[in-house]
Amino acid sequence: MLPDGITQLPIQQWTNKHENFTHNLIQNASFKLRNPAGQSHKERYRKTTQNFQWLIQHALNNNIRLRAMGSGWSFTKVGVTEGGLIDTASLNFSFPLTNKYVDANYPNQPEDLYFIQCGTIINEINTRLDRKLPPRSIKASGASNGQTVAGALSTGTHGAAFTVGAIPDFVVGLHVVTGPNSHVWLERASYPVASQEFVDWLDATLVRDDELFDAALVSFGSFGFIHGIMIETEPQFLLTEHRVAQVPFDAKLKKAMTQLDFSDLNLVGTGQNGDLYHFEVLFNLHKFEANNPAKGAFLKYMFKKPVVPHPPLLRDNNFTYGDDLLGLISTVLDRLPGSGLLIPAMVNAMFGLAFEAKPPIQGTVKEIFNYTKFRGKVASAAMGIAIEDSPKAVELIVEVNKQKPFPGGLSLRYVKGTQATLGFTKFPNTCVLEMDGVDGNKARQFYEAVWNKFEQEGLPYTLHWGKINFNLNENRVKNMYGPIQVQSWIDARNQLLAPPVMEIFNNKFIEDCGLDKVNGPIV
Repeated sequence: MLPDGITQLPIQQWTNKHENFTHNLIQNASFKLRNPAGQSHKERYRKTTQNFQWLIQHALNNNIRLRAMGSGWSFTKVGVTEGGLIDTASLNFSFPLTNKYVDANYPNQPEDLYFIQCGTIINEINTRLDRKLPPRSIKASGASNGQTVAGALSTGTHGAAFTVGAIPDFVVGLHVVTGPNSHVWLERASYPVASQEFVDWLDATLVRDDELFDAALVSFGSFGFIHGIMIETEPQFLLTEHRVAQVPFDAKLKKAMTQLDFSDLNLVGTGQNGDLYHFEVLFNLHKFEANNPAKGAFLKYMFKKPVVPHPPLLRDNNFTYGDDLLGLISTVLDRLPGSGLLIPAMVNAMFGLAFEAKPPIQGTVKEIFNYTKFRGKVASAAMGIAIEDSPKAVELIVEVNKQKPFPGGLSLRYVKGTQATLGFTKFPNTCVLEMDGVDGNKARQFYEAVWNKFEQEGLPYTLHWGKINFNLNENRVKNMYGPIQVQSWIDARNQLLAPPVMEIFNNKFIEDCGLDKVNGPIV
């Protein structure tokens, strides 16, 4: 009989949200978790921790691999396993912290902290923070709000908040179930957050270690089951989003792209709507010419200021790539001889719809980042580079596109660098090259040609762990992060997990990347 709170899932196949792949699973190896009945949140939460431990023991007894399943947002198999998946969507407790649960040496205020159970989706967090008095906000968001907080954290989901960073960069504590008889509250020694009373509430073991914490932040579900997450929030703020079309790719734009100095762009709204918060540059690769405004860039930028009363934001969602349309276009491009000739016209038409200039809009994080622009069979790859290399990167991608036409567009998002050991936004100021389009052979041939071109030119890059990244292997991971960083991540995993438990949380993806190593002799 299964413990209260665990239900077996009769699934042997699983398809990700964007329908890029269908993955086979072992029969009777997948389960759904919910918080069991109990007298209090504490009792129910502790019982769920015990259920996570039961699952690990079950996996040890039956020699199977397990992974927690978020919203299935990833385009890659980083978060699946060759065993079973654990559905955590019902684990969505969240609450602010009171003084007694905050360490005396925490440098900020208790109201800045918010504790979240792993299955809570970003939209739920935004809604709950919005209802607080006074309202609060997460510091940054990816473009969409349907990911679970644990899934978004574990792959380095980012936005374009160039003074804040990606989602891992406002996470300050992790409750990780590391074995059938162990679970830890993990935070940085240099940044104490939780009091012993809070750790006792979890019934966990306190571990304060900067290297362990930084490694666990972006670990794609391979460090055990992340049960709870502590984030830092801030008072709610208002974003004013501007969209500008037809900006020439010239010295003024390159100055902004390489230095985050926007003084020459004369951005509308500067000095009126607060501080610049989000900066994004978009290119139609099929309609590009340096110094030509008619074949230049589109800009999307946002200013940030304290929240003020404002009318509800009514989003124009008329343009959304539909599942059937994407599937049809993908099939046509793959099967029709000479279909590469169709790509420029198709992209030009889609770009005109998707990225047209619009009047400014205002909203909170919850209102601005509230929907997914692409649905269905979408191709999305993202590369992290140093901002100084961004103009050269654009030129190289335009060159590749002439030989391998891409059924999509290119956007550049600017993100503050991360402390996460294997966070792909690793450069102090990171430019994320987002290449989104229709999935299929044409897109994947283009991605591979871009990666090869960057390597030929010696331009350092990383790849988003949760987006298309099929060229990753052990050598590339070491080249991207350096052997010292990679070994530090492996050492941290060995320190937190015993070798038999490490095997449970292995999968083909981290084996291909050489991240499954066991240090020392296996006894």
